[in-house]
Amino acid sequence: MSFDKKIDALVKRHKELSDLVSAPDKLKGGEYAKLSKEYSDLTPIIETALALRQATQELEDAKAMINGKDEGMKELALEEKATLDVLIPKLTEDLQIALLPKDEADAKNAILEVRAGTGGDEAALFAADLFRMYQRFADLNGWKFEVLEVSDSTLGGYKDASASISGKNVFQKLKWESGVHRVQRVPATETQGRIHTSAATVAVLPEAEDVDIQINDNDLRIDVFRSSGPGGQSVNTTDSAVRIVHIPTGVTVQCQDEKSQHKNKAKALKILRARLYDAEYQKREAERSASRKGQVGSGDRSERIRTYNYPQGRVTDHRINLTTYNLDMVIEGSGLGAFCDALIKEDQAAKLSEIKE
Repeated sequence: MSFDKKIDALVKRHKELSDLVSAPDKLKGGEYAKLSKEYSDLTPIIETALALRQATQELEDAKAMINGKDEGMKELALEEKATLDVLIPKLTEDLQIALLPKDEADAKNAILEVRAGTGGDEAALFAADLFRMYQRFADLNGWKFEVLEVSDSTLGGYKDASASISGKNVFQKLKWESGVHRVQRVPATETQGRIHTSAATVAVLPEAEDVDIQINDNDLRIDVFRSSGPGGQSVNTTDSAVRIVHIPTGVTVQCQDEKSQHKNKAKALKILRARLYDAEYQKREAERSASRKGQVGSGDRSERIRTYNYPQGRVTDHRINLTTYNLDMVIEGSGLGAFCDALIKEDQAAKLSEIKE
């Protein structure tokens, strides 16, 4: 299907959807919500497409005036042509990006997991820094950040921590954060002032709904036990901690932060469902990316993706060779968006180049 015919088909579908959602009484069950979402998703694409068509027609009209006999109109037409020569490529690229195949998980909420890697206590402190960075970034974006599980280290760092992040396009923005994050700085415990290198691993999983992944109760082994570690006065007095093992895959999740066994079980199931869904998602993405020449990183969770160098105040993303010298702003959350946006644009550019080839 040619580009113009594809746009014609989308314009026709947009009109059909407009007629359907304007008469909600005629729709059954969840049809209205489904069609309304399709209509709202399609609307900005149609607006861009119509703007492009209008600009293209205006360019043809301007060229006709430039080649005409009316000298008084030529100067105005030349100015208009100069403006349109810039606008049309921009609208064309915006439309092409809008028409790129969508990642079905982009609109989902996310489960964030941060684990200390090499570097002992310093790695755990860095893991805690990263976890708080994402919490502040979520706040800045108006997302809800719910801590699911935290395992503290001796010096106040985190051996591992997980959270549920919900809001608009959370996974689309944060999925690029998965991988190994490396820090170079002088640890608080270092008496000689030497710079150490430590690491933490971040995993961002699309949060799965019940309809996304079906879990058979017979496939689960659920153990309850007494919580350990820091907590409220009653944290160690009841068997409130929950460990769930998904027998077919061996995936194990445990939660003990809540005093309620029921709440810990619900949190553990949420993480388990996300991990099982993510395994399928990663498999599909690997198959899809195998044929791609340009992709942002390998998607491997063991890949080193970013370095935070404290002495230089530098943050470098190794996948796109982007370096900034505003480490404090990145760790505080406000500077992280620039990396997320750059990674999204790089991915879009790679996909566009494949289409053009």
